[in-house]
Amino acid sequence: MMTTIKCGLTDRYQEGKMSLSEEERRYLLRLARESITRRLRGESPPEIEFGSISPRLAEDGASFVTLTKWGDLRGCIGSLEPYRPLALDVRENAVAAAFRDPRFPPLSMRELDDVLIEVSVLSIPQPLPFDGPDDLLAKLRPGVDGVVIQRGWNRATFLPQVWEKLPDPRLFLEQLCLKARLPADAYRWPGLEVYTYQVEKFEEER
Repeated sequence: MMTTIKCGLTDRYQEGKMSLSEEERRYLLRLARESITRRLRGESPPEIEFGSISPRLAEDGASFVTLTKWGDLRGCIGSLEPYRPLALDVRENAVAAAFRDPRFPPLSMRELDDVLIEVSVLSIPQPLPFDGPDDLLAKLRPGVDGVVIQRGWNRATFLPQVWEKLPDPRLFLEQLCLKARLPADAYRWPGLEVYTYQVEKFEEER
């Protein structure tokens, strides 16, 4: 499938930090699609020539890979913290989004041409200090911040893109709590840890 690239940058990247070149974005999108295609054909994943890719792609980075089919979510898997080379992280998360997202059946070959791939490269999550639930709601930045909540073993995140469907901070947090398998009002409980991050996102476009 021939694709172009649509890009979106949050404030952190607009400040000139950690942004990828167009060539790097194209490489990651091609790598993600080829990884999924090879898996469908029963082939080995594409090799990554670390000596020939850019230093930014070879250094540790965290990413999410999101698949959509005719505008609907078809899979999304990612890493919150960098622990392996960014190119490898995208390759592995692409395969996981296509075949191991528990919300969906594994992707089939007949769906492949109908699926569009989006890659989000994450900044390192930072603790968000807040004084009570109202202060937390006020400090969230809709459309800018990805949010991680954690309480004990329960942990979940929403990418900044989720603000498009849940623009109200209260509803955003309620749904995030449910995703973490907590009651919807758990953001009001003491002991909740909150982290925020930003993303550079880019996607295939027909």
